[in-house]
Amino acid sequence: MKIELYRGSMTSRERVLCALNRQEPDRVPVDYSSNPAVHGRLAQSLGLSLEDYEGVLKALGVDIRTVSAGYKGPRLFEERPDRRVDPVYGHVMRWAPNADGGYWDFCDFPLEGAEPEKIAAFPVPNPDDFDYDRAVADIERHYENGYAVNIGDAGCADIINATGRVMGMEDTLVNLMMEDEATLAYIDRRLDMELGIWERLLARAADKITFVWMGEDLGTQRAPMISLELYRKVLRPRHQRYIDLARAYDKPVMVHSCGSSSWVYEDFIEMGVSAVDTLQPEAAQMEPAYLKKTYGDRLAFHGCISTAGPLAYGTEAEVEETVRATLETMMPGGGYLLAPTHAIQDNTPVENILAMYRTAHQAGRYQ
Repeated sequence: MKIELYRGSMTSRERVLCALNRQEPDRVPVDYSSNPAVHGRLAQSLGLSLEDYEGVLKALGVDIRTVSAGYKGPRLFEERPDRRVDPVYGHVMRWAPNADGGYWDFCDFPLEGAEPEKIAAFPVPNPDDFDYDRAVADIERHYENGYAVNIGDAGCADIINATGRVMGMEDTLVNLMMEDEATLAYIDRRLDMELGIWERLLARAADKITFVWMGEDLGTQRAPMISLELYRKVLRPRHQRYIDLARAYDKPVMVHSCGSSSWVYEDFIEMGVSAVDTLQPEAAQMEPAYLKKTYGDRLAFHGCISTAGPLAYGTEAEVEETVRATLETMMPGGGYLLAPTHAIQDNTPVENILAMYRTAHQAGRYQ
């Protein structure tokens, strides 16, 4: 099931930078994300081992490599039977099986209904307790191989989700609206940690980092999740810290946001954001044609191939049709990076994944 890759005249890094600058590269850059079970089936179909993640990326012609610094500090949160406790953020998950395998789902929110004293005492790691030597070595290796390298991901910042995972979503939204002092102080401690990690990586390897990535889920399928007023008063100043740090090192910023989120794009542009990610085409005011027409001269786009559409439920021909139609809309003038809207889900046929990337290499060429 080998995909015929279009190599083109550019390195992956040149290709991604060209797209982030809203220019036409040799072909549309592509990116990849998937759940473990479907990734395993994809690797097997490509004749690769489950552990050979890099081999899968190469087989699909993926242009981007994400690097993070692993935590190596002291244990801050106790392990629990039948649960997975995140060593950095302290959120708790339980295994939720389904017909296609299963996933780890958030539960037992440790700060739900918590008093201010408990919130203030909730641990946040020291940014010194991460493995920067290994992260920098990974950055350098990917850079030498010509890939675009990013630090951060859709979960960086992510104030609503990250707080909701330890506090519960209802408490989180109420406390943000009420500007609860204890909650905001906890959020700022957590953001300080993440910014500290970014600053250490940028200080050591900025010349080899292509862009930085952060996120904040701001939309439901039909409407904003919060008001623009709340965004501007509480979240925007905190997001601006990430953007200002990246821009101090002359790095483009990509922001992930699920659902109907184009209502905040004018603010993103004012703040200095270069690209937006996810772009669920079935959500309100997220259709590719609308995004391209309204923001295409000011933002680059990463995503658009829905993991809840033909990729999961259609035929190979329908996937190819969707990818071609998306490329036809988003390619003119540059500024598009093709990717799934979210991690590809376990109910997705491997044949459809291969059709997506095969079509991207065939129909995504500018030259």
